[in-house]
Amino acid sequence: MALSRHEKVVWLEKVPLFEGCSGEVIAGVADVTAEQQFAAGQAVVQQGQVGNGLFIVVSGGVRIVAGARELGRLGPGDFVGELSVIDQQPRTATALAEGPTVCLALASWDLMALVGKDRELTVNLLRGLAGRLRRADEQLCY
Repeated sequence: MALSRHEKVVWLEKVPLFEGCSGEVIAGVADVTAEQQFAAGQAVVQQGQVGNGLFIVVSGGVRIVAGARELGRLGPGDFVGELSVIDQQPRTATALAEGPTVCLALASWDLMALVGKDRELTVNLLRGLAGRLRRADEQLCY
């Protein structure tokens, strides 16, 4: 699939994580992301491992599982792996490709540098985390 820099920029502009970010920040993200392909059933992130990056789903989808419990599904525009990047602790779940899946990988050091530069990215990341926490809370409480 090999996305060009321009194609990455155009695609990233549509991703909620980068909503409101400057063109400079989005171009910077395009420059530091690496495209990765995953086969059906392959782990994008693995529970228990300390992560060194997050993954943004470009095509396909991932199923999030912790042990035998399914926690959710993510598709194009969603991201996974951010918790371990932020707190440098082992990943709390595994993300498995549901079919052929393409992601953009963003290394932890690049993400943290971008968070320090762009308020909108920080706010969007916090919103994404808050949304996941709310969904987890709803699953536990209802």
